[in-house]
Amino acid sequence: MVNGNVADLLCLLKHCNTLRSVTQVHTHIFKTGLDSDAFITGNLILHCATLISDALHHAYSLLLHLPNPDAFMYNTVIRGFSDSDHPHNSFTTFIDMRRNSNNLQPDSFSFAFSLKAAANIRSYNTGIQLHSQAILYGLHNHLYVGTTLVSMYAECGWICHARKVFDEMFEPNVVAWNAMITACIRCYDVKGAETLYKRMQVRDIHSSNIMLSGYMKSGEVHLAMKLFSEMPLKDDVSWSTMITGFSHNECFNEAFDLFLQSHKLGSKPNEVSLTGILSVCTQSGEFQFSKILHCYLEKSGFVSRISITNALMDTYFKSGNIKMARLVFEKMPGKKNLVSWTTMVAGIAMQGYGEEAMKLFHEMVDSGVKPDGIAFISILYACSHAGLIEHGCKYFSMMKNEYGIEPSYEHYGCMVDLYGRSGELKKAYEFIMKMPIEANDVIWRTLLGACGIHGDVELGEEVRRRLLEVDPNDSGDCVLLSNIYASVGKWKDVAGVRQMMDSQGLMKTPGWSMSEVS
Repeated sequence: MVNGNVADLLCLLKHCNTLRSVTQVHTHIFKTGLDSDAFITGNLILHCATLISDALHHAYSLLLHLPNPDAFMYNTVIRGFSDSDHPHNSFTTFIDMRRNSNNLQPDSFSFAFSLKAAANIRSYNTGIQLHSQAILYGLHNHLYVGTTLVSMYAECGWICHARKVFDEMFEPNVVAWNAMITACIRCYDVKGAETLYKRMQVRDIHSSNIMLSGYMKSGEVHLAMKLFSEMPLKDDVSWSTMITGFSHNECFNEAFDLFLQSHKLGSKPNEVSLTGILSVCTQSGEFQFSKILHCYLEKSGFVSRISITNALMDTYFKSGNIKMARLVFEKMPGKKNLVSWTTMVAGIAMQGYGEEAMKLFHEMVDSGVKPDGIAFISILYACSHAGLIEHGCKYFSMMKNEYGIEPSYEHYGCMVDLYGRSGELKKAYEFIMKMPIEANDVIWRTLLGACGIHGDVELGEEVRRRLLEVDPNDSGDCVLLSNIYASVGKWKDVAGVRQMMDSQGLMKTPGWSMSEVS
């Protein structure tokens, strides 16, 4: 009868997908007296810690109230926290395990999951303490622990420590080799990664994909192309790494060619390659191709992927096709995420529809999506371009007071632009002087541009003096000041600025523009 109850409870637990349903099953377990069964409680903790997003703290609470939790239960919670938004709680659980009255000993999983948490928050001090503990328990040479130590040190920027751990490993497997190659690439040592890659006696496709990514990130496009052509097997990751790599390195024609080649060879594109090729369309101005791609996405069902629709919206906005961007946004299946809302707000703001951008921002908040710093940059940008000073000030205040977001240079720059575009140049200057951080060249340059628009010579000269302290060799500042003088007819001063540029060897950067001919 008990075995039947266990089977029934495990079946019930399998179908739980919310904290509420798990709590109901837990209550049933308690009432039937099966809460002392380690197998049942272990499965309950596993389900809460790894399968339900908001049930991790419930799993931790269960662990604390169990009379005799075992190592598996502790490791499950440590693992859950290491993959969560609160990885530091992995260390608390690890300490609880060591202090357990049953003298439980941490095993290789305990250290590997805790080290992963240290890597996620880039806590070198915690990582090295865990390394010391691993040595104490004789687990530092364990293949699983050693591989995670390599990753942890790499994330913290200590490549020399990562290499030392790797060199001391007894017969590292391909996973350990891949971890060390990844560590080199993360620390910008692509040559070191290449040397290790060539030393590998056994490689898998993941090894080659890591090198492809490393080459592309360091701008070694020709080396990536050579390796890609020599690879006997290529998977979706290989193709998407090359396509996105070409995009990041502005090799747009190569990206298009490779995407079409992969399609001809029957390789199915994934989310990464599709968002990459949409990015290529946006950067290169190939908006006709993006329309063709949109049709393909509709037919293949990729429009149900939120990352794809976000990229598609951004492409349409950059091409000025607001109607299609709105249509994609409205047809998005399921709940829209923060990126979706922010893309929409930013796109509408870019086209000058300040009132509509504010309406969308409030719809986002009402839908339960919490705005982040990027969302506030978008709405401040909208207020700036629509001349909505009062609204802009309100959002700037809201960001810090209601959401606890500390303003960055971008937020301060938006506020200076807001005042400057509206002709409130003195307020913009006073705002800069009251900033808790030192204004950078971009912020001063924003105000200098506003002085040029409104012909404020006196303030323009003051801002130019400030810019000389921050970035004295930018020819654009001289051009802006020259334009301010020209706008009020001070031709002698215009000539003086040009003579100064000649004497200092400063050259005006030529402008350029691009248009698509269909």
